[in-house]
This record gives sequence, C-alpha cells and structure tokens, in this order.
Amino acid sequence: MRVAVIGGGVVGVCTAYFLAETGHEVTVLERYGNVAQEASFGNLDLMGPASVRPWSMPGTVRRVLGMLMRPESPMSFSAKFEPAMWGWLRRLSAESDIQRFKQNQLRLHRLAGYSHELMQHLAQIHELDFQQRTGVMMMFRTARDLDQAHPMMETLGDAGVRTELLDPDGAAQLEPTLSTQTPFQGALFMPDDWSGNCPLFVRQLKGIAQERGVEFQFNCEVDAIQPELGGVSYRVGDKTVDVDAIVIAAGAESGKLLRSIGISLPMYPVKVYSASTQIQEYDLAPNVSVYDDTYRVALTRLGKRIRIAGCAELGSSNFDLHQKAIDTLVKVADDWFPNAANYRTATFWCGPTAMLPEGVPLIGSTTHNNVFVNAAHGAGAWALAAGSGKLVADLISGRRTEIDTDGLTLTRYGDRIR
Repeated sequence: MRVAVIGGGVVGVCTAYFLAETGHEVTVLERYGNVAQEASFGNLDLMGPASVRPWSMPGTVRRVLGMLMRPESPMSFSAKFEPAMWGWLRRLSAESDIQRFKQNQLRLHRLAGYSHELMQHLAQIHELDFQQRTGVMMMFRTARDLDQAHPMMETLGDAGVRTELLDPDGAAQLEPTLSTQTPFQGALFMPDDWSGNCPLFVRQLKGIAQERGVEFQFNCEVDAIQPELGGVSYRVGDKTVDVDAIVIAAGAESGKLLRSIGISLPMYPVKVYSASTQIQEYDLAPNVSVYDDTYRVALTRLGKRIRIAGCAELGSSNFDLHQKAIDTLVKVADDWFPNAANYRTATFWCGPTAMLPEGVPLIGSTTHNNVFVNAAHGAGAWALAAGSGKLVADLISGRRTEIDTDGLTLTRYGDRIR
C-alpha cells in the first residue's frame, strides 16, 4: 500500500519505520526542513512505563491552579478568557476522578511498556546510541506531593512496574550530587525507565527508514485531506496526490486536520518548554535522571550537556518564551544541581504539542476507512512513540496487534467524535 504519514516528529518517524518494515511504500510529509523540529525537539527526555502519567492525577489541577500566582509554576496562561482553553481545563478536572485516573494511567502504562520493549529492541538491532541512560528518580518536595502520588504508585504496582520508594537519605545515596539545601520528603526510583536524546534518536531512525525506502518530503505542509472510496488524497498547494491510506501524526496540527474531515475532539495545543546548557562541573552533574513532581520538570544528563524539560503554557499561539516558564526551569535545576552548570545562560526553547484531557493518545482508524490517526501524545510522546507507530502499522496492514488497543482508539469517545 502507498501510505502518507503527515508529521516528521518522533511519532511520525516511528510510524513510517514500522510501516516500511511491513512492506508498505511510505512517504513522510513534514512542514519543517527536517525531522524532530517541533514538540519532539522539546519532549521530556524520559521513556518507560513509570515515566508517563496523565496530567489529571487527583489533586493536580487544584495544586497547579493554586501555584499560578507564584513566580514559578508548572503551568502558565496567556489567554485568561479563551473559551476553548477553559473548556479543556474543565474536562481535565473531570478526568481527575480517581477511577478515571487509574483507568487512563493503566492505558498509558500498557502502551508505554510495549513502546519501551520496542525501543530496547530498536537500540539493540540497529546499535543506536542516542545518549541513553537507565534509571529515573521522581522527587517529592512536600508530604502533600508524596501523598497525592499514592494512586499513581498503586497503579504502577498493579501493572507490575518495578519501583522503589526512597527516603531523603536513600535518594542522596543513589544520587550523591543532589543538593543538600533543597528539602524533600522522598523519591520514587524507577530503575528500568530510560532517558536519552529524543531529536538524536529521531534523526537516526530517519536514516534507517530511508534505507528501507521511506521518502521524506520536507517544507511540505498538507492543506487538505480528501477521503475517497477505496483510497484518500491529500493536497499540498495546487498539487493533489492519491494514496491508499493517510496517517495523521502531525502533533499540534492534528486537531485541525481531523476537524477538516469532520472529526472534532477535545484536543488542545499546549506549549511546552525545554532548555539545554553545557556542564561546567562534571562531578556535580546528575548521573540519574530526575523528575520534579511539584513543577513537572525533568533534568537529564545528555553527554556534555544538561537538558531541562517541562512546564506548560496554555492559550498561546506564538513561539514567544514566557518568563515564568523560564524561571521555573531555572529554579528546578538550581534547586537540585546548583553548581553543575549556569542555567541562566542556557538555550531555551518552546513549541506546541497536542493534548487530550485524559492524557491518553489516539491511535488507529477514524470514521474514514483510509484515514488513521496517531496523535495527542503530549510532552511524553517519546515514551509512547514506538508502540504507537507499531500499532498503527499493524492496523493498516490488517495484522493482529501485539497489545490490546482498548481505550487507545477513537471508539472510547463513542458518538461524541463529531
């Protein structure tokens, strides 16, 4: 089959790779000049079943909103009265119900665990080096943070994910470079989760996909999709191309493309942030990746650099850097590893990603037989990309999927997708 994948981020490139592996003729359509130029450039560098979770963890929405007036916060707003934004936040709050959260968490873990297995396989068979490290430690600054994380820990245990809850002394023993000046209540160590350089991985997988015949068309923005009987076409400028199937994996643009074919979902573009800086004192830099639960920020050591990723800005349609987000990234890095680097001189980045209130991506067929979706992975797309791509490739090929897709497809919305 001739398959067009719209989007050259980590999700789109993984999808293209697995489609090519199953014998399809694949073209990737990317609006930028190379792969991994938008959300995949600034994704959280964490991957593994324990490193992803919905934003809707009980108590999170109330806690985040309560931090909005502080100089640093995991979330900031650029539009105070935008109806779509506040409607999305109401839906997010509704997903904070404990049973809904656990259901969504288990769905994410099923996909993330599968994806992690595939990533390990890809790294081994292709001898990939994308600065990967093993082990992630989630830090809880306050007793309240730790208490609110118990539903997540219970769900991880139910899913068979290996974790270890550490007291401050145990965390300091595991990561001796942690600052002794930042108080915290405890840490959750996830020994099997990985961290690494997402853009580097995407570029490496792009090369492998090209060897398998995948064509990449850059600076190519799809203007329209037209489902047809027995096929589908897409339009770029004044050129229309017929293919057998299309996969929408366009990140923040996915919602617009879906609406153009009559599928309306509560998908909202969220601007995410990251920063990168050179290590100055290697003996004081992190060896284990750290995730600050309070501020939703990850710190990862990538070769000679430290990468800081996290924070979310809602209601913004531009690429301007929000000072509160920058201050939050700097604060978290200074709090945990203050002398490892000069974080104020870091290179800061922001870009949009698509998110759904439940925090679970959409994968598989749509209401049009030849149009498939692989979108709304949020800031944790890297942890889910390989599994999502393999699922879509299997579904297009008419193969039985290797994991249950229940709760991952459009069917979870029933009749509410229009």
